[in-house]
Amino acid sequence: MKREPSLQITQSGDHFSVALQGVWVKESIQKLELAFNTLTCQPKATYTIDLSRIKDFDTYGIMLILHHVKQLEAHDCTVEKIGASTSLEKLLSVCEMNYPKEKIQEPKEIFILSYLENVGKLAFEGYKTLATFFSFTGELAHFVLAAFLKPQTIRLKATLYHIEQSGAGALPIILLTSFLIGIVIAYQGATQLEKFGANIFIVEMVTISAVRELAPLLTAIVIAGRSASAYAAQIGVMKITDEVDAMSSMGFSPWNFLVLPRLFALIISLPLLVFFADIVSIFGGMVIATTKLDVSFVEFIDRIKATVALKHLIIGLIKAPIFGCIIATIGCFRGFQIDSSTESVGKYTTISVVNAIFWVIAMDAIISVLLTELGL
Repeated sequence: MKREPSLQITQSGDHFSVALQGVWVKESIQKLELAFNTLTCQPKATYTIDLSRIKDFDTYGIMLILHHVKQLEAHDCTVEKIGASTSLEKLLSVCEMNYPKEKIQEPKEIFILSYLENVGKLAFEGYKTLATFFSFTGELAHFVLAAFLKPQTIRLKATLYHIEQSGAGALPIILLTSFLIGIVIAYQGATQLEKFGANIFIVEMVTISAVRELAPLLTAIVIAGRSASAYAAQIGVMKITDEVDAMSSMGFSPWNFLVLPRLFALIISLPLLVFFADIVSIFGGMVIATTKLDVSFVEFIDRIKATVALKHLIIGLIKAPIFGCIIATIGCFRGFQIDSSTESVGKYTTISVVNAIFWVIAMDAIISVLLTELGL
C-alpha cells in the first residue's frame, strides 16, 4: 500500500531539514498542500529538502514542491535538494526549466527619449531607403543606356503588352475624370465671368489650365494609382514565388524582362493619355460654355486658335514622359523591396502608390516654378 504524503521537519538553529515521503501525485494534491502548511518560512534560513523517500510522483507533485521552493527563495532562504532518484531528477529539471517566471516590470517610458528614439529610427530607415533608391536608379540608368545601344535587346512584345494594360486599359477612367475636370473648371469659371460680362474668357481659362496643368497631373495621378500598385504587386509576388531568382539563375536579366518593358510602356503611353485627356477636358469645358455662357463650339474653337499658344500643349505633353518615368521607377523599386511575407505585398503596394503620387505632384510643382522663372 502506498504511503500517505507527508513532511518530516527537523530544525537545528537556522537550518531546517525537510524529508518528503509518500506519494506525490495529482490525487493527493490537497493533502500535499496541508503537509506543506506545516513548513514555516524564516527569512535567510537554510533548508535541506530530502527527496529520497518519495515513492511515486507526477508533474503536479513536482510543481507543488517547486512552488514552495520558490517561495522560500523569495525570502532569501538557501534551499538545497538532495536524494532525488534519476527519474525524479529528470522531471524536476524539466519542471524547473518551464516554471513560469514573474514578468519583469518594464521601466516607465520617458516621452522625450522615446520620441527622439523614434525620430532617429525613422531618419535611419529613410536614409537606408534613399541610398537603396539611388542605387536602383543608377543601375536602371545603366540598363536603359545599354538597351538604347543594343535595341535588339528591348522586349517589344512585353512593352506593347504593358502599353495595352497601363495605357489602353486606363482610357475609360481617364475619359471620365478628364470630362468632369473640364466641366468643373468651366462651371466654376462661368459663375465668376458672368458677373463681369467676360464670357468669352472661359476659353482661355479652361484650355490653358487643362492642357498645361490639370490634365497631365490628374492623368499621372490616376496612372500612379493603377500602374504603380500593379507593378509593385506583380514583381513582389514574383519575388515571393522565387520567379525572380529562377530568372537570374537561368541567365535572364530581371531588368530587361521586368523593369524596362514597364518603364518604356509608361514613357510611351502617358503622353498619349495626356493628349486624350486634353481633348476630353476641353470638350467638357465646351459643353458648359455652350449651355451656361452661350459660347458655341465654333466660337470656342476659333478663340483657342486665336489666343491659346501652342506652348501650353507642348509643356503638358513634355511633363507626361517625366511623370511616366517616375511612376514606373517607384513601382518597380517598391516591388523589389517586397520580402518573403505576404504582408509586405500590401505594405509596399500602398507605399508605391503614395510615393508615386507625391513625387508626381512635387515634380509638377518644380517644373511649373522653373517654367515661370524662364518666362514660359
